[in-house]
Amino acid sequence: MKFEAFTPGSWRQQYQYKSFSPVPVNTEWTWEDPRINALLEQATRALGELNAFSLIVPDVDLFIEMHIAKEASVSSRIEGTQTAIDEALMSAEFIAPEKRDDWQEVRNYIEAMNVAIAELRTLPLSNRLLRRTHEILMQGVRGEHKQPGDFRSSQNWIGGSSLADAAFIPPHQTEVPELMSDLEKFWHNEQIVVPDLVRIAISHYQFETIHPFCDGNGRIGRLLITLYLVSKGLLHKPSLYLSDFFERNRASYYDALMAVRVQGDLQHWVRFFLQGVAETASKGRDTFQKVLALRSQAEASVLTLGRRAAKARELLNLLYRKPVVTAADVAAALRVSQPTSYELIRRMEELGWIKEITGYQRNRAFAFEAYLDLFVV
Repeated sequence: MKFEAFTPGSWRQQYQYKSFSPVPVNTEWTWEDPRINALLEQATRALGELNAFSLIVPDVDLFIEMHIAKEASVSSRIEGTQTAIDEALMSAEFIAPEKRDDWQEVRNYIEAMNVAIAELRTLPLSNRLLRRTHEILMQGVRGEHKQPGDFRSSQNWIGGSSLADAAFIPPHQTEVPELMSDLEKFWHNEQIVVPDLVRIAISHYQFETIHPFCDGNGRIGRLLITLYLVSKGLLHKPSLYLSDFFERNRASYYDALMAVRVQGDLQHWVRFFLQGVAETASKGRDTFQKVLALRSQAEASVLTLGRRAAKARELLNLLYRKPVVTAADVAAALRVSQPTSYELIRRMEELGWIKEITGYQRNRAFAFEAYLDLFVV
């Protein structure tokens, strides 16, 4: 199928509305637009540079946790959830009661991603994995009664308050199983020649158009991008997330998806997607460089602590993974007494690496702000 000749699907009359039925995507794709070739080269190069850092950075998993936390916070923000990255890393006790529902949604996102990435070590990317990921995402939050872990059995819509004034109505629920089966085959079809970045660009469009779940489609659709890249070996670790790019270009993102559905303009969507990969991968590479510089500076600093230096270095490793901690967290992770944990915290405060952020006299929390700041710019 040539992009320039693409017909996206048809509108089908249902009872009192028309739903959009997209064409299957499991086919070979070609294009004439030279801009796609240039962007594909740029995105592939940037992704390779980002992946190189995940292969050479010592203890890289310490820092991947922060990438996942940032993605969870930003992807959920697109859906209207307001939880900052530092809040996402706190325990529930530090979250105001009125914000705990939002906080739980972000925590679910983090767990869903971690479980899905772990599953990819032994299982291929599949609809089964997406349904399991969706089940975790929806547990105990808004949408928990909307068929968590199952494809929808009712009609949903995007925008508006009902089917009558919806901005877009995805395919009828009876079409979902076949369309999702076709999409899964597309991920693994080795008989067709389609670059992986183009394949996942088309896959993300198709997933969001099918909207296979009653709720949570945006978040699962964005998780799908990272899961695909990891499953295909383009990323050794889950370090690329496009939610930040989509959130900063939200109107363009939605417009590009709708342009495919309404006008068949797949070229524009693929160019937008590849630009997002190139920009986000370059930004991720720069973040890794800044993390390494900060790490070098921090570890040189704690060497001045004499006999406390070894434990202070362990504390730094904890802070890379969990940059908001309590004294109890430190005591448990480092296997030290409570007084020792307070002493380590005090010395790290004196060095300027952590700062108390609650203002409490008891049950205080401390943040590694210089590190956190690298992920919020």
